[in-house]
This record gives sequence, structure tokens and C-alpha cells, in this order.
Amino acid sequence: MVAEDKNTPTAAHADARRTSVDASALAPLPDHRNVDTAWWQELWRRHAHITTPLRQRGLECDIEFGLSAYLVRVSLPDDSYLIIGPPQEPSCDRPPGDPQGWIVTRQHPDEQALFEVIYDSAPSADPGAPKRPEARHGGNATPLIEAIDQRLIQLGLLPAVSSSTTSALMSAATPTLRAPKTPDVCDNADRTSVCGDVLLALTDRLNATESHADAAALLHQVLNPTSGLLERLGEFFEAAGEKAREAEQDDGSDLHDDLEDAAATVRMIGEDLHTAVDRIRARAPARQTTSAALASGPSPRLPTAKIPMPGRTR
Repeated sequence: MVAEDKNTPTAAHADARRTSVDASALAPLPDHRNVDTAWWQELWRRHAHITTPLRQRGLECDIEFGLSAYLVRVSLPDDSYLIIGPPQEPSCDRPPGDPQGWIVTRQHPDEQALFEVIYDSAPSADPGAPKRPEARHGGNATPLIEAIDQRLIQLGLLPAVSSSTTSALMSAATPTLRAPKTPDVCDNADRTSVCGDVLLALTDRLNATESHADAAALLHQVLNPTSGLLERLGEFFEAAGEKAREAEQDDGSDLHDDLEDAAATVRMIGEDLHTAVDRIRARAPARQTTSAALASGPSPRLPTAKIPMPGRTR
């Protein structure tokens, strides 16, 4: 395992209990024997879009098996915890980490009255039940993380700064990009799009930097699983697909499916490159080890593995 795993049981483990947010730091991996297994690492990879932003907030996460599906368990500073997962009954055949909707509950091992539902975007099994506002988000992780931020801030378990999205957290550690042109100032000779200008500026900074740490921060803006460029591009293709389906032409449904496939392909690229940021950062010159540096070590490189039949992970 990499440095983060080796240091999980040490001071870095205790340091991750902090509630302050550091965009360059991640809470350590859980400390149990399954962390070294390929099947657990594959489950971890499939849930990275949930665990990564929460670990950026200093919250320790683990993967467990519930009644019929895998769950993310998040330890909180007051000894309560969050359970994040799909509906457990009835079970579904969707792959781990990609449900039709998420349910987030807060629980306490000694205080049953503390139980609360923080977020529920799962499809309702009762057609007559009132439609929940978050149901429109389905399996999208971004509004889920925002809802967790909001509730934990209310409870005093996270500082107010944590309500920022991951992209805002990264902006503090990333050099400001040059402002792109807006569409109304582009003349006929220069039709470069706003998004194209932003990506070009990102590429310019990547080419110019001599720091592997800065290069990793720039790459993170593209690969961040909740708010990076690839995730936003996937959302764009999904929105375009819905717009295509609204059209009355016969090929509207086919175009919708093509755009949905494009969204899935873009997200798959992000999954395939999920360790790229840490691998570039690892090439930076070594610094003096501190507990904070240990906590911000690279995430494990997760090999592809077949997920076993359902069973508890510990």
C-alpha cells in the first residue's frame, strides 16, 4: 500500500478527526484488513465520488454491506455517523456506487432518538406519496454532498466554510486562470468559446508550471469526481439529451440515447484516471513529514477486481 495506508493507524488517524477543511488534505483510509484486498479497493473506487469530497472535509469513510447493497459509513466528530447508500428494500441490480437515488441518514450508536434522514433522492415505491424535491437529482452526488454540508454546518460538526463545493475548495490552492472572453465580445474573426478559453488557459498553466503539486491541482480541476470538468461535461451531455427528447422529430429519442452514452463515456474517463492526481503529486520533492502531510498523502491505486457476492466487510 502507499504512504497513506501505512500511516492510517498513527497520528494522521487522529488528526483526521479535525473539522477544519483543507483542500489539499484527505482523511485517512479506514484501518481494517479488507483495505488491502482488491475487491474492497474496487468498491472504494466505485464510491470515490462520495468519499473523496467527504474526506476533503476531514471525515473518515468506510464501505460496508447493508441489507442488500453496499453503503458508505461516515464517522462524525460527535461519535454519530452517516449512512449513505441506495434503498435497501427492495434490492436492485444496479452496480455499487451507481444507484437510482441516494438515502443519507444520521445515527448514533447510543442515542436512537438522534436518527434523522438528511437526504433522500431515491425513487418512491409509493406512487401516491408526495414527490420529494431532491428526487429529481437521482444518483447525482453533487446535491447529496451539498445537503450533507448544510446539515453538518447546522449541527456545528463542520465549519461554515465547508458549504463550498469542492471546486471552491480547490480554488484556494490553484492559481487563478486568466478570464475568458464572453460571447458578446468575440468578434467575427475570433469565435473561441468561453469554455474553450478556460480549458486553453488551464492547459497553458499546466505547460508553464514546473511544480508537480501545481500540476496535480490543475488536473484535479478536470478529474474531481463531484465538480470537475469531466463531471460537468457529463451533466451537459445529459441536459442536451433531455433537450433532444423534447423535440418532436422522430430521431429525438435516438439522439437522446447517443448523448446519454457520451455522458457515460466522459465519466468513465474520469474513473479510469482516478489515481492520476495522486500519482503526479507523488512526483513532487519529498518534504519533512508531519501529521498533516501524512493525512494529505495520495489515495491508494485501486486495481480492477471482481466484486464478491454480498457479505459484510468486517
